[in-house]
Amino acid sequence: MMPVLSEQARGTVSLVGAGPGDLELLTLRAWRRLQQAEVVVYDNLVGPGIVDLVPAQAQRIYVGKSAGNHTLAQEEICQLLVDLARQGLRVVRLKGGDPFVFGRGGEEMDVLLQQQIPVEIVPGITAALGAGASFGFPLTHRDHAQSCIFVTGHLKDHTVDLNWQTLAQPHQTVVIYMGITGLATIARELQAAGLPADTPAALIYKATWPQQAIYTTTVAALDATARRYGIKPPTLLVIGTVVSLIPPSALGAEWRHG
Repeated sequence: MMPVLSEQARGTVSLVGAGPGDLELLTLRAWRRLQQAEVVVYDNLVGPGIVDLVPAQAQRIYVGKSAGNHTLAQEEICQLLVDLARQGLRVVRLKGGDPFVFGRGGEEMDVLLQQQIPVEIVPGITAALGAGASFGFPLTHRDHAQSCIFVTGHLKDHTVDLNWQTLAQPHQTVVIYMGITGLATIARELQAAGLPADTPAALIYKATWPQQAIYTTTVAALDATARRYGIKPPTLLVIGTVVSLIPPSALGAEWRHG
């Protein structure tokens, strides 16, 4: 069982979810761990202002990853956490979203536990939930989607080889993280698996951040929409008829239609 600590002990690592970006969506426990930290190892998807909550005397180490640009390899990040904890420090590993939703938190936890270093997990609001809240659409709905699937569009070997038949089923919402570079393949394979070409879809850039933007389109036009507007990572892809429920009042100036 993972420890739940009223106060972060020395020589431990807390894997902390920073949420989707908005500072006010940080959990109370995450805030408390930041206040207690002696060193914070953080990613590039941590929202603005959150790192500023770290006490001035605490060490801050940036290990962010972006496409084609990794500050440290994952193995080096894991070793860094081990080394810091062995120094008896209160370590916070701060990740955007939730550490266990495509955040490699499981890999880091495994390494730390193998080295007999206590690990605490502090969950965070994942990007899909932040996106739905920001733009006013549910991920599930009795009339539209009785299930919701989170998948990654960027596998470890850099391919996009997913269970397309499962993803193309009706009455569900599919949320694809890190899928912007594979949009053409995603659209083609989903249609080949039987998903109608006119199924609503949305590309959501930096949900809950000040510069958030949403681009509504269809499955068939996904790649064309991304190219038309020059959409870049980090962008979340949401597919399903729940996208049609987005109220016009929630779209605002950040909205574009492909």
